[in-house]
Amino acid sequence: MASYHLSVKTIKRSARRSATAAAAYRVGERIECQREGRVHDYTRKQGIEETFILTPKDAPDWAQDRSRLWNEAEASETRRNSVTAREWELALPSEISAGARSQITRDFAQELVSRYGVAVDVAIHAPHREGDQRNHHAHVLTSTRKLEAEGFTTKTRVLDSAKTGGVEIEQMRGLWAELQNRALERAGEVERVDHRSLEKQRDAAQERGDKLSAEELDRDPELKLGPAANSMERRAKAMAERQGREYVPVTERGAVVHAARQARVAFR
Repeated sequence: MASYHLSVKTIKRSARRSATAAAAYRVGERIECQREGRVHDYTRKQGIEETFILTPKDAPDWAQDRSRLWNEAEASETRRNSVTAREWELALPSEISAGARSQITRDFAQELVSRYGVAVDVAIHAPHREGDQRNHHAHVLTSTRKLEAEGFTTKTRVLDSAKTGGVEIEQMRGLWAELQNRALERAGEVERVDHRSLEKQRDAAQERGDKLSAEELDRDPELKLGPAANSMERRAKAMAERQGREYVPVTERGAVVHAARQARVAFR
């Protein structure tokens, strides 16, 4: 079943993080951080399906060099507590093809470039071996300054401001839902995603007089399993299928999630 996830995090020096390390880890490359004098080598990292960089049309040529790009981003910040990058983490629908997942991720990244004038570095990851095999996802790392012909310039304050940041992120959340739903429709899938909270979805259903949907949405958000429990439940499901028997959750969290899903299916 298609599910929605978009989260936005910041790469902060105050948390002892750097844009160079974040980029190297997500794309599985070796980047030497000139500011720290450290080498971040993740060339052995597996599960990376695709990486690419998108920049504004007047950006300098060196912006396509990942090491140079993120070292320049680090050099443009002088404060010890600077935010040097921003990460948008996206869940990708397993119901569509790898090519379609790549395209909607690229479309989302291009909108970030066009809307904020930033550099965008994308890594699309396959599901973890021990996790849910539907968990295709992308890490979209962006600069926190505009990238222009002369290099990094002004901060993207529209995303930093308490007044405008939430509004901007909500609009991007809506765009991500729209991109996924178009791809699901093209693939002939009936499932759709919704970026709104359950409460907002329920209110909308009530406003249009859809009592059945409103009642179905009158529930708590689904409990997150976490990597360890997810792995255990996946193995339990696979074993149940091999043995031709009904799947029985093996963790407390798994039981809660399974019961909630079964209740929703019965309700429909």
